[in-house]
Amino acid sequence: MAKRLVYNAADHMAGKQSHDPYLRPSFSSRIRLKRLAWSICWALFYRLSPRPMHSWRAFLLRVFGAKMGSGCHFYPTSRIWAPWNLECSSHVTAGDGAEIYNPAPMYLGSHAIVSQGAYICGATHDYNDPGFPLLAYSTILGPYSWVCARAIVSPGVNLGEGAILGLASVATQDLTPWGVYAGMPARKIKERICTVDSEGTNHRSPLE
Repeated sequence: MAKRLVYNAADHMAGKQSHDPYLRPSFSSRIRLKRLAWSICWALFYRLSPRPMHSWRAFLLRVFGAKMGSGCHFYPTSRIWAPWNLECSSHVTAGDGAEIYNPAPMYLGSHAIVSQGAYICGATHDYNDPGFPLLAYSTILGPYSWVCARAIVSPGVNLGEGAILGLASVATQDLTPWGVYAGMPARKIKERICTVDSEGTNHRSPLE
């Protein structure tokens, strides 16, 4: 799947003048105010909530525009940059310290897992442009995919259904369905055989 550029700051913030283009804001005042409100909410009500209160944190994310399926488990120190750009199917998990940087829309399929300290990066900068504008890409983590602890998903990279990104690995290209990837940059090392959902349904790799 080709990377899908959703937002180029150069197209939206061209009128913002600065003697140094590196100091020009990447987002509108409206977005920055929404970010401020969400940051205050996260610090006071999300981060300090008891670990078992997953429904409460899902509610807070919904208040700020996230689309959350049933049974999602987002732990207290997980961080979401823009809830209004987040869509989760059922039973999605974001562990403690997991960070979802999503200036552009991000979709997490059913039973997708982002483990402790993992980082899903949805944006970068155009380093060939003198203005160094921010570029934001949409991201999809397919159903039953797993980003292991401290792993990193690069901007515009998607994970297919059942794909696994191993411990502390860095994904720089799309991960194929039911593949297991590891390394820096991540390379496919084997196929995942199967996974079983909460109803006991066996989801088996199409290559098996």
